[in-house]
Amino acid sequence: MFAQAYEIARNFTWPVVISTRLYDGTVQSGCAAFVIVNDQGWIVSVAHIAAANTAGQQDAGEISAFEAKVHAIESDAKLKPADKRGRIRRIKSNPKWVTNFSYWWGRDGLDIKDVKLLSEGDLFIGRLEPFDRSWVGRYPVFKNPSVLRPGTSLCKLGYPFHDIGATFDRKTGRFVLTPGSVPPPLFPIEGIYTRNALAGKSNDGKYDIVFLETSSPGLKGQSGGPIFDVKGTIWAIQSRTKHWPLGFSPKVKKNGREVEENQFLNAGWGIHPQLLVSFMQDNGIAFLVSDY
Repeated sequence: MFAQAYEIARNFTWPVVISTRLYDGTVQSGCAAFVIVNDQGWIVSVAHIAAANTAGQQDAGEISAFEAKVHAIESDAKLKPADKRGRIRRIKSNPKWVTNFSYWWGRDGLDIKDVKLLSEGDLFIGRLEPFDRSWVGRYPVFKNPSVLRPGTSLCKLGYPFHDIGATFDRKTGRFVLTPGSVPPPLFPIEGIYTRNALAGKSNDGKYDIVFLETSSPGLKGQSGGPIFDVKGTIWAIQSRTKHWPLGFSPKVKKNGREVEENQFLNAGWGIHPQLLVSFMQDNGIAFLVSDY
């Protein structure tokens, strides 16, 4: 059913790899998705991909304050070495402080500019630079939000079930992705449009925060990717997965003990097309809207 739509959507669905290095030296990497909106390089994704950037900026101040205290103790000539070590041990540090972070936007050498966030709606827009319009064979059409029919079959696309390794080169201050780990393979999953989920107003009162729910989960690695119909038209941008309790807990035996297994329906929530269309229009982003 979605074979042709998949061929359309794969043109404008790209991966973003987020790499972080922590204060204890641990290097982590994860993958999300984004949609290239037009031939000027504008993209749309989810705001929570900016978490590494936010954490890095916040943690930088705490790291600086911690290291300043350590330096002051080490520089105090009145203190004996044992006293210095004792005082330094009493200063609290956080091994999970983010010291370095990096984003890989589907190709080497790309950066993101003019970023605008609507955090309440988990909405991220920005512009790739440099950008060559020939990189994208077909740009997306966004669903006209005036008519949305529950029960419509939809498909999500992104990059789950793929590990991307990374190391950090301290000499150059850069992350190195494991050879062969990018680009990751695409993975689609189908579901139907069930209903809308209302989440209040934006902080400025300008936007209704609405999510479009689907009957299948958004998989890890599909955040920021498109939710589209059989024509390849984007109905939403995958944001999160809600776990709805089903209200029954069958008993099973594990290691000789009887335990209850709570049952849930994992439903995907995507950024509603009304919010997508309104936010992009208000920020002067050119895009196509369906005639249905």
